[in-house]
Amino acid sequence: MIKGITLVRAARTAAEFDTLASFFAALGLEPGKGWADGQSRGAPFLAPLGNLEFVEGRMLATSEILIEVTALDTVREIAVRWAAKAGVAEKCIAPISETHWNSRVFTAEPVPGMVCGFWESENPHHGKPMAIEGDLSAADMRFGIVVARWNAVITDRLLQGALDALLRSGAKRDAIKIVRVPGAWEVPAAARLLAESGQVDAILTLGVLLRGETAHYEAIYNEVSRGIGQSQQETGVPHSFGVLTCETLEQALDRAGLKMGNKGFEVALAAIEMVGVKRKIAMQAVTDLPVGR
Repeated sequence: MIKGITLVRAARTAAEFDTLASFFAALGLEPGKGWADGQSRGAPFLAPLGNLEFVEGRMLATSEILIEVTALDTVREIAVRWAAKAGVAEKCIAPISETHWNSRVFTAEPVPGMVCGFWESENPHHGKPMAIEGDLSAADMRFGIVVARWNAVITDRLLQGALDALLRSGAKRDAIKIVRVPGAWEVPAAARLLAESGQVDAILTLGVLLRGETAHYEAIYNEVSRGIGQSQQETGVPHSFGVLTCETLEQALDRAGLKMGNKGFEVALAAIEMVGVKRKIAMQAVTDLPVGR
């Protein structure tokens, strides 16, 4: 199996060898394991990615050695400083120029006849994997909201924030099902029932636990979070977690819209995005099926 590609260039003299090694080291290329056997020596430099390219017709590249970089201007500044320090004529570092292949490039000739091109793509997505992301549009989506009545002064604010986000994002009022339960403890069970009903694309869970009011605070919180997470994992329906865990009523009010944003609004946006992610992954899985499947 192919493991890697090495491009070998011979230095004509020991002085040229040392100059080239100094140049590439100054630019920050990772040094490989060098070698010397009494008759010759080598100084490899490594890059995260490499490829061998053949061209028929017009050559796009400015040199046979072409190195892709980020921050091209900074790389050229380093090359110019190296040239001054190494006593190499500054003209060996060419100015940056635009290309017709949507990039910028400059060449450097640290020793005569050894021209290297350094380039940077002007496409911000070049070389980056395209991520699957959900859109913040709730059109044609169905949502279930499970909200606890306990501490209604908080949970009602969370509910209003959630509804605000959903409606602003294009959800229809009749596509939102609200289920009220006594307290946070009952939220996971209701969420599971909604998820298994097949009537919703995502579920928002809203409630509040105050340490000062609940002696077994940790036990309840652990079971509530476990139940919601388990419901999501086993049903495949996205669940947004909006059960506040606060020390005091004041802290909960802050998280329900007074000083620190509204957690209900936040979990609604997360739910919308996750429905979009789920749909895109499912669509991609269908389009990636082999022919004949």
